[in-house]
Amino acid sequence: MSTSNIKHLVNIASLSNDEFISLINNAQHFKTIYKSGNISKIKSNHEKLLGKTIALLFSKRSTRTRISSEGASAFFGAQPMFLGKDDIQLGVNESMYDTTKVISSMVSCIFARVNKHQDILDLAKDSSAPIINSLCDKYHPLQAITDIMTIKESFGYTKGLKLAWIGDANNVINDLAIAALKSGINVSIAIPESVKFDSDVESDAVKLANETGVKFEILNDPIEALNNANVLVTDTWVSMGDESKKIEKLKQFNGFQITKELIEKGKVNENWKFMHCLPRHPEEVDDIVFYSPNSVVFQEAENRLYAAIAVINGFVINKGDLLK
Repeated sequence: MSTSNIKHLVNIASLSNDEFISLINNAQHFKTIYKSGNISKIKSNHEKLLGKTIALLFSKRSTRTRISSEGASAFFGAQPMFLGKDDIQLGVNESMYDTTKVISSMVSCIFARVNKHQDILDLAKDSSAPIINSLCDKYHPLQAITDIMTIKESFGYTKGLKLAWIGDANNVINDLAIAALKSGINVSIAIPESVKFDSDVESDAVKLANETGVKFEILNDPIEALNNANVLVTDTWVSMGDESKKIEKLKQFNGFQITKELIEKGKVNENWKFMHCLPRHPEEVDDIVFYSPNSVVFQEAENRLYAAIAVINGFVINKGDLLK
């Protein structure tokens, strides 16, 4: 099978605005079906990939990504096949090219949770099945779909809202910033002066903001970023594999913990919501905010399932036609 006509989910920037919004709408649609208990609708979807296999090629451990991708596969009747870094020959006796050609020839889709973004690009170049970027060091598109879905559920709309990101410049905000701008959400990012934001993402964000009239800014003051914000978001400061840098990171991000006091100083919008993709560490956000009535972190976590379902529907069942 030719690989040139296969559509992959590499990052949010690779999607048109209409394609992205369609994924959000479909995630909400499938959540309604899933929650309704309507057996006939669930069964009709369950038959779409019955007898098929979906591979989960994971180089990094996971909770939400693994559960949601396996659950989404099962929703459509496919058999999820978990392939951890110690389960296959990749990187030991076999090249990425050989592994990709073999796996993709036998499955309908590959959810790839890897270390380097180049691994996603290499997989997409040689795979005869859709590659779903389930996290790499540069992007995390499934989380961005989830987060915009959660914001839309929380407010009933997205256009005109303001999202304040307080934390590191990482893969989560790289996709979330683009996703928010595509959804008409103003984005204010606060990172320490010593942290460099990804230049490719910043360029895409500035261009998108200019095209849509939505505001995008990168600041170094959390209080300034929080001003009149509707959505407050942070993430881990110490990523998997960087545990040795924890002490250095804690010093670097001093003053960036989201607390009730910081929120009050920032004068956020009275209808604010707090989000975090998890797992959460107390240095990033205190218990008062994390477990407050304004926090939607567990709703957000559950929505990973419906985001994965929407992605399988678009990239596998509809063969990349995301507007169906």
